[in-house]
Amino acid sequence: MSPRTARRHAALLTALLAILWGLIAAPPAATAAPHTAAAAPHTAAAGTFRNPLNTGPDPFVTTWNGNYYLTTTQGDSIRMWRSTSLGTLLDADPITVWTDTDGSRNQHIWAPEFYRFGNRWYLYYTADDGVDDHHRLYVLESDRDDPAGPYHFKSRLTPPNHTADFAIDPGILEHNGRLYLAYSGINQYQHNGLNIAPMSNPYTVSGNAVAINAAGGCPEVREGPEFLYRNGRTWMTYSTCDTGKPDYQVWMMSLPSTADPLVPGNWTQHPGAVFSRADDHGVYGPGHHAFFRSPDGKEDWIVYHAKTTSVNTYSNRTTRAQKITWNADGSPNLGRPLAMGATQDLPSGDPGAGTYWINDDGRSSGDGSVSYTGTWNSGTGCATQCFWGDDHWSDRAGNTATFSFTGTRIALLSVRDTGNGIAALSIDGGPEQRFDFYGAIRTGETLQYLSPRLPSGRHTLRIRVTGEHNAQSGASFVSVDRAEVYTR
Repeated sequence: MSPRTARRHAALLTALLAILWGLIAAPPAATAAPHTAAAAPHTAAAGTFRNPLNTGPDPFVTTWNGNYYLTTTQGDSIRMWRSTSLGTLLDADPITVWTDTDGSRNQHIWAPEFYRFGNRWYLYYTADDGVDDHHRLYVLESDRDDPAGPYHFKSRLTPPNHTADFAIDPGILEHNGRLYLAYSGINQYQHNGLNIAPMSNPYTVSGNAVAINAAGGCPEVREGPEFLYRNGRTWMTYSTCDTGKPDYQVWMMSLPSTADPLVPGNWTQHPGAVFSRADDHGVYGPGHHAFFRSPDGKEDWIVYHAKTTSVNTYSNRTTRAQKITWNADGSPNLGRPLAMGATQDLPSGDPGAGTYWINDDGRSSGDGSVSYTGTWNSGTGCATQCFWGDDHWSDRAGNTATFSFTGTRIALLSVRDTGNGIAALSIDGGPEQRFDFYGAIRTGETLQYLSPRLPSGRHTLRIRVTGEHNAQSGASFVSVDRAEVYTR
């Protein structure tokens, strides 16, 4: 299997808070003892959120008419998530906006992006017939002025000089009142290289594509071009290195606002990566990103996928977001990727997520706690793979961990590993459901469970260790780390 095929298949406040929590309730060294953890509840921080926003890769976000809209790669269709707050996108139910019966383009549907031109939305994506090298670019048009559709097929996007060539990751460049198709595909520099072609309207390519010789630290990939417009320049950011690598990263070029983007020499290369792995935060392979504005238009944000493991893998790519800033020279400053569970302020103008967290040791930012029965291990060995750097784990059948919370839904995130087993989960003492915490590679803060929607009020989530595991697992451990509670 080629890397291209496998690749798709398969802040200061935070630091200060972490220090403060460490002083108030430093987690113990690894122990094995009966444990009850129930900290005094704290006032829920309605103006904050934590990643992930979605369990899929290749994200794209737009804010429109009081909602956030998100797409990620789903493979067999195009799904969209809609929420009034960034912090509740993980809680949102998916809307399937496109499936296709045409066998030439209904498989391996990747990297959808959507833009509003006039009073219609145009959704750009790549798909194939089951053969990776047959990936081509397509665009849908909405039937009404709504990013969630419905959509109808509009056209294939084909530069005349690349009519039969592999092409992925379409994005739209808006420059001097004209539209351009930017994408990753075959050129003289890479199989997945950057190309730009003119468009006469949102669904028609009107001329040949030109190749952009972009730097990137790794030789194999230049993909996912995205654009920012500010300070008299157009800034093109793009991802480099194979997305399975922990070194997948973002590089940048820029163009004067008066220059022709179809002249490769007009683009100026920025030296070095502008967004890359942060081992001290447990973030690997950050890239395939997009940009969006805060609801009030005052802030710029990046949405991207990254992993919690340094293993070369195409799994575990989850969607995250964080605020970006601007440098004195007018260039965008994407910063460093934040740890998965880092608490961030919501975008300016966001009405508030109404979410809070419960840690495995009982600390909570809202009306939540956790208690244990039986003998559990606890400690900080999982480091950056865990929320607040600690977790609890047990393989003793019958041991339980019970989260008590006030809200309407709860998500359970923890370590998935090769020695993990099967847990039985129940809400409010109801019927149990079995969930396998096993993973072929060790990953952190993995979404294990998202409860059904519940009546607003007080609830419990009980996790029972069954002592069982699947044939691939070497043990039956169940990990308890972070619970994210949704209050509306």
